[in-house]
Amino acid sequence: MKGIILAGGKGTRLYPVTISVSKQLLPVHDKPMIYYPLGTLMLAGIREILVITMPRDRPLFEELLGDGSELGLAISYAEQAEPNGLAEAFIIGRNFIGDSNVALILGDNIFYGAGLPELCREASARESGATIFAHQVDDPQRYGVVSFNSRTGQAETIEEKPERPRSSWAVTGLYFYKNDVLDIAASIKPSARGELEITDVNRAYLEHGDLHVCRLGRGFAWLDTGTHDSLHDAASFVRTIEHRQGVKVMCPEEIAFELGYVSADQVLARAALLGKNEYAVYLRRRIRELADA
Repeated sequence: MKGIILAGGKGTRLYPVTISVSKQLLPVHDKPMIYYPLGTLMLAGIREILVITMPRDRPLFEELLGDGSELGLAISYAEQAEPNGLAEAFIIGRNFIGDSNVALILGDNIFYGAGLPELCREASARESGATIFAHQVDDPQRYGVVSFNSRTGQAETIEEKPERPRSSWAVTGLYFYKNDVLDIAASIKPSARGELEITDVNRAYLEHGDLHVCRLGRGFAWLDTGTHDSLHDAASFVRTIEHRQGVKVMCPEEIAFELGYVSADQVLARAALLGKNEYAVYLRRRIRELADA
């Protein structure tokens, strides 16, 4: 399975902060926002990743992430000139995906919770259809909303930003698809707001009885960093977890080492490049801990 991080968009809800820089390059506590979705794909076992950005931001992402080799990954880049909808990622990334299956994650979504890697790997290994993740929210009208049959627990409907939501379960920005998503995405029409909606892709799988919905219940956090308040909340959440536990949330260098993608020497070389700041100190300490475990 290959992965796509959709890091485009103009981030207008974060203006004036994002007038000159991509939202996904902003810090969430101690690391760039894009590190969090990158870490999620890594935990799912995905090593070939396409980052889709706006043309003006591509050089900045390339400078930050390079070709991914420092993390044992293969990272490539593509451009989305205008925010034409999430499903356009499969049209832009068609050549990258080839005949593989694909996971899509939004560049401003942060996931946290025990068992997340296992859920992602289970979704990646599923032999048919699509897997999406849902999380309860108190403002479902802002999201795609999935409702369930009260008897069977199976998904019944998916609606995009409904005025009267049928449930409080919002569809998060993490999706796993079989290769047929390429043709499904190519076949859908723009919505009333002129975008290729990911909800329409998911609805196509639902209508064919091939949509799996994983509900992230208690113990899981899903953070959308699209507004100033939610960005602050996400940074506070990450800081609290890290200070309490003494380990970082979605540190890609640490994940790469634990998965065997890179050696201890490679991580230490990365730490040396970063200098004497707290992040570099953490990498040195954490590698020693993991090596001694």
